[in-house]
Amino acid sequence: MIEEKSLNVEKAVLVGIINSRQDVIQSKEYLDELAFLAFTAGGEVMNRFTQKIDFPNPKTFIGSGKMQEVLDYVKENDISSVIFDDELTPAQQGNIEKTLKVKVLDRTGLILDIFAQRAQTSYARTQVELAQYEYLLPRLKGLWTHLERQRGGIGMRGPGETEIETDRRIVRDKISLLKKKLITIDKQMATQRGNRGALVRVALVGYTNVGKSTLMNVIAKSNVFAENKLFATLDTTVRKVVIGNLPFLMSDTVGFIRKLPTQLVESFKSTLDEVQEADLLLHVVDISHPNFEDHIDSVNQILKEINSLDKPTLMVFNKIDAYEAEPWDKTELIEQREAKHFSLSEWEQTWMHRMNGQALFISALNKDNLEGFRERVYKEIREIHVTRFPYNHFLYPEGLEE
Repeated sequence: MIEEKSLNVEKAVLVGIINSRQDVIQSKEYLDELAFLAFTAGGEVMNRFTQKIDFPNPKTFIGSGKMQEVLDYVKENDISSVIFDDELTPAQQGNIEKTLKVKVLDRTGLILDIFAQRAQTSYARTQVELAQYEYLLPRLKGLWTHLERQRGGIGMRGPGETEIETDRRIVRDKISLLKKKLITIDKQMATQRGNRGALVRVALVGYTNVGKSTLMNVIAKSNVFAENKLFATLDTTVRKVVIGNLPFLMSDTVGFIRKLPTQLVESFKSTLDEVQEADLLLHVVDISHPNFEDHIDSVNQILKEINSLDKPTLMVFNKIDAYEAEPWDKTELIEQREAKHFSLSEWEQTWMHRMNGQALFISALNKDNLEGFRERVYKEIREIHVTRFPYNHFLYPEGLEE
């Protein structure tokens, strides 16, 4: 019976709000992203509820009328999870669960759950476990008691599925042990980074699901897991790459996302060390996403938090094959057009091309303009290398040889 239930897709509904900080359009996009997160975690979104409210209800986040509307739908449609787009306080989460009598998650809990699924290495699992325990600590009191009959599924992986190990002292001791374990692993990773020598380091950064892993596979001829789901890559992968005759190190990092939980930023700081220690950042953007500009801002905000915003950065607009031009496009390509996609020369007329000193436009999946990408990356890395080792300039020509 348990195995059969775990194979079923879990029915979920989403709840979001509209206020002065996020209008109707933004709220819809946040819920679209939350739906993709739910799908990634193994759920099926059956309905969405939004409420216009300036200040969340301190007890139940949404108003009583909207809560009754959600409750009626949950009862009538056998819903097992209700997911809120914003972070709930422990009191709010407890009160909502008492009312709805189903699992209640917020965006933070959902992202943590996906990370628990995706963590492959001992290091990543330790980071996720620490973040989960820190998130659960203030939510321990009676959190799982009324959910005994429906354990498993979204939001129930990791520390949440153990018996009442929810004693605060035990959890605090566990957090302390995990932090000590991470300190030990951090020292080992710092030693590994130190042993890589003086090679130029390049880090791929960007919003989640923009194609960083696909680009890494193409350029580094590696086999990094890539999938059309959020957070397909969790563990940082470092590969030695050679373009022309110039070797360098390339790292593929975890994708960023809006409203990234504080616990994850803290727990994954050592993973983000690859970004902090990089000589060059390749900021990969999904140009086909209608709100790619917001994604750029979100990534820049996190780079600012880890003191990496001022690093040399090359903008790489990916998925040009998936971008569909409108007859009257919002870019500077203002002529009427019949072609479905833009040509490379047309992309180079847009405002995006001027970002960070002439951006690149590629399709990592279809390998469009990868030669132009290699040429530009080679020039950027050569400049860094020659600055560091001036006596080596004669070893590397200024451009890739035909």
